[in-house]
Amino acid sequence: MRAPVTLPALSWGSPHATRHALLIHGLGSNGALMWRFGVALADAGWQAQAVDLRGHGLAPRVLDYSIAAYAADVAHTGAPDGDPWDLVIGHSLGAAAATLASADVPAWTRRLVLIDPAIHLGDRDRQVVRNSQDRSFADPSEDTVRAEHPDWHPQDIELKALSARQASRWAVEQTRIQNTPWDVRTSASRLTVPTHIIASDPKVYSIFRGPLAEDVLRNPIITMSVVAGAGHSPHRDKPEDTLRQLWEALG
Repeated sequence: MRAPVTLPALSWGSPHATRHALLIHGLGSNGALMWRFGVALADAGWQAQAVDLRGHGLAPRVLDYSIAAYAADVAHTGAPDGDPWDLVIGHSLGAAAATLASADVPAWTRRLVLIDPAIHLGDRDRQVVRNSQDRSFADPSEDTVRAEHPDWHPQDIELKALSARQASRWAVEQTRIQNTPWDVRTSASRLTVPTHIIASDPKVYSIFRGPLAEDVLRNPIITMSVVAGAGHSPHRDKPEDTLRQLWEALG
């Protein structure tokens, strides 16, 4: 595993909570954008921590932006009580990093929830991701985010614009370049902890769909649900439905 960096984190919930969750954002975002999960978990008695990934938010800048490097960082991020995380929630790139980290270090977390995970990106999806990131960096303003996502909560609009201003454009570009091919399917097949995937609606846009989903779900420990009407960020597009599926997955 690559040499890790220490990731800055935000926290929701009591430091005396007995259940601990780690929240990992997607490409071009920041830890604060995982606030929906943080608030919901804290209200249910958990403590949740959201990290800024390398090259994003306030995290260190580096040269290595491979998924293996992102995974090394999150695997190095331990729960406050020194035990395994009770839950890790990862979105997109964060889900890919969490998949690799859990496959390589099974004792890192007891459970995974992956939000429209970037398990494998083909040419079409790589171009969609590139176009989205280019738009974010071209005009990292709240007005632009609001025009593209008029139904998002005002805090999501504010934080998405902030995340584009905070992230290193070079780091985001290198994440695409250094992960060619972009593929952690083998790691997904090696997962040994209960894993639930909350996917986006392919009728809107999802990077986890079709034959890819069928392939990953061959691992019997992995289950899946779909947030109808949601794009790649269901926790921002359809937060109530996403959180309902989270609680259903956690039992």
